Amino acid sequence: MLAGLSAACAGADDGTPPAPPLPEAALTRYAPDSVRVVPLGRGVHYRYLWSASGPWAIHLVSADLAQCELDLRVIPALADDGVTRVRKAVSEMRPSDQAEVIAGVNGDFFEADGTPVGPEVSRSTRRASARPALAWGRDRVLRIGPADTEATAGAARQVIGGFPELLDGGSPVGDLGVAERPSFAAARHPRTAVGLDVERALLWIVVVDGRQMPHSAGMSLPELTELFLSLGVDEALNLDGGGSSAMSAGGRIVSRPSDAEGERAVANSLWLVIDEAGCQRSRSQASDSPR
Repeated sequence: MLAGLSAACAGADDGTPPAPPLPEAALTRYAPDSVRVVPLGRGVHYRYLWSASGPWAIHLVSADLAQCELDLRVIPALADDGVTRVRKAVSEMRPSDQAEVIAGVNGDFFEADGTPVGPEVSRSTRRASARPALAWGRDRVLRIGPADTEATAGAARQVIGGFPELLDGGSPVGDLGVAERPSFAAARHPRTAVGLDVERALLWIVVVDGRQMPHSAGMSLPELTELFLSLGVDEALNLDGGGSSAMSAGGRIVSRPSDAEGERAVANSLWLVIDEAGCQRSRSQASDSPR
């Protein structure tokens, strides 16, 4: 799968800047025997790292949110009526509007009928919850943390829930649930998570393969938090993991879902897209600002 993705992107010369190097802290901590980098769009790169110290197979998408054409989409799994909650694989939930799809991952934890546990705001759904969330605002500011009424009442265009919050202001949030939920937090599982480097406006979307020795063991939540810290992340949120973990990049699933059947049907998904309308909104906001 990785070879196919690399081949699909090889030889493209669209003026995309080279990928910024991984922080030295990450290279030192994981000492990957290989790092594959694939440009997915201006300011967006997919990286695959394999580290024998886990062993860990780590899939990373970094996105420079200063690029005005980049946008986020929350896609709920809905039946054909556009209302009834169902469950779908990540690859079945690609955004269908005019935006160019770059990469996506599974989203929130969910009930058996496909109802997400946490908050959700998309073009077709609005669900309030006090659980932590990623919120993408109309002001193009990304926020990660406890959901509030502002996030679910209209200030945010896209919201997706997760649990637990991993980093707040560059510090781990409590014990990350290790004492209360050791089998969930302290054990190694496949993981999906998102993080934000506030200073660089850099979004990191992460999937760690797991339950597939000797390919990858998965990570505990403290290990996942350490990964984000090594990347320079200030704010981070754990999404659903285990058999739900899946990453799509370059039009295909690049991670290795742990279920024998492959991708698991889930409740919603988070996508990074290119939408030129974002640049138009940015110019409009700038012209409306007081001078």
